[in-house]
Amino acid sequence: MADKIDRSDEEWRRELTPEQFAVCREKGTERAFSGRYWDHHETGTYRCVACAAELFRSETKFDSGSGWPSFHTPITDHDVTSVADRSHGMVRIEVLCSRCDAHLGHVFEDGPAPTGLRYCINSASLDFSSDAK
Repeated sequence: MADKIDRSDEEWRRELTPEQFAVCREKGTERAFSGRYWDHHETGTYRCVACAAELFRSETKFDSGSGWPSFHTPITDHDVTSVADRSHGMVRIEVLCSRCDAHLGHVFEDGPAPTGLRYCINSASLDFSSDAK
């Protein structure tokens, strides 16, 4: 992984759209079934919208029925960081980009094999690079 990125909110606001900033820097969540990647089926790599770090491959994406892009495995264990999230009266595991600490979504233990995990990720925190030539 490339070096850790540390920017001020002002710098992030210049680089991200208002929706991306709300999700990635303020830990927001887009509405279910509203993001551009929840029903996306191209082959390629999903990257962090803030720093372009590679996070998930399309082969690990599955239809969870949740309305958000869902993956069972990140590209490597070092690509994402998981931390406890006790906001909104719930206990969940938040998923962050390891390179820039962008909020990506949450991970749940109700996913398919081989991991049994469901990385429920906001489309606003992702960019996509197609394998198509």
